[in-house]
Amino acid sequence: MTKTLDIAVFHGDGIGPEIMKPTLQILERLAWAAQSYGLTFQDAPAGASHYAQTGESLPQASMDLARSCDAILLSAMGLPDVRYDDGTEISPQIDLRKELSLFAGVRPVTVKAGQRSPLNLPADREIDFVLIRESTEGLFYSQGRGEVTKDAAKETLLITRSVSEKLFRFAFDLAKTRKSTGRSPGKVTCVDKANVFRAFAFFREIFDAEGAHHPEITADHAYVDATALWMVQKPWDFDVLVTENMFGDILSDLGAGLMGGLGLAPSADIGLDHAVFQPCHGSAPDIAGQGTANPFAMILSAAMMLDWLGLRHDIPEMRADGDRLRQAVDQVVVRGDVLTRDLGGTASTSEAANAVLHAL
Repeated sequence: MTKTLDIAVFHGDGIGPEIMKPTLQILERLAWAAQSYGLTFQDAPAGASHYAQTGESLPQASMDLARSCDAILLSAMGLPDVRYDDGTEISPQIDLRKELSLFAGVRPVTVKAGQRSPLNLPADREIDFVLIRESTEGLFYSQGRGEVTKDAAKETLLITRSVSEKLFRFAFDLAKTRKSTGRSPGKVTCVDKANVFRAFAFFREIFDAEGAHHPEITADHAYVDATALWMVQKPWDFDVLVTENMFGDILSDLGAGLMGGLGLAPSADIGLDHAVFQPCHGSAPDIAGQGTANPFAMILSAAMMLDWLGLRHDIPEMRADGDRLRQAVDQVVVRGDVLTRDLGGTASTSEAANAVLHAL
């Protein structure tokens, strides 16, 4: 029996629509060939361009659509020259995280054998770990509500037990899944700054309490500055890293650097009932309309969506298609003959996407 799932699609700003179009075409091809699932796509207007035209960055109708759909696929959003009156950028993706309680920001970092990386990895080394960034609290909690006077500015960091418990449970469950498939040994590392801040000592205490419920998974700790160092020196030692919002924001870009750039960095923001899948990179308005944008991070985010939906709705074929799509991108990147400009190649957006289709 075929199960049809509804996807809310936010086309984004700048290069957003250019990388979303081939991604939807690939998903349509996969769903057309599938025996057990189908996909319908529903457009959700939002973003900086929409704000410039209408005065709304995230209309209530788009929020309602996102809430009602089975998953949300979101392209790059925001434009540097379109801002709110307080000077902050338009970021509906953050509004979605907060409104839908998407506490787990999932950022995979993978470098396959033969793939070019700034680290120049030994031939026998690969990188395969996942950074989980708490996405609703931390230093981002007071976004847009910071206190600013003539002589001082103050932002508030918030860490709550209720959200942290859900975050750590998610991290240990992910480590179990990775271990069960032979992808990792099963380890979760709490990344914090507990030696300086009481809030992070509190964060670590909750982590340790959750870790005690998972004796089959190794639980350890690392300070954020040391983690940044080790991500460069020995990234193959990591499995699942879990951390606060701002630390995760910074470390996820470092992870993208290990892979060769943000053009290879997918992400998901996941809650108990909803999930958003989007590339980590920005809208790159300087190259919008040129047909040279890298679609790989958007396509990999769609692969993450298939995996999450397949697991949530118990559709093994969907999970398998997500894995096939990820492997197809990996093949194209490792082969290296059809890469976009940001990865050192000359391919267009459509040529890169077609190479993924061919690999499939």
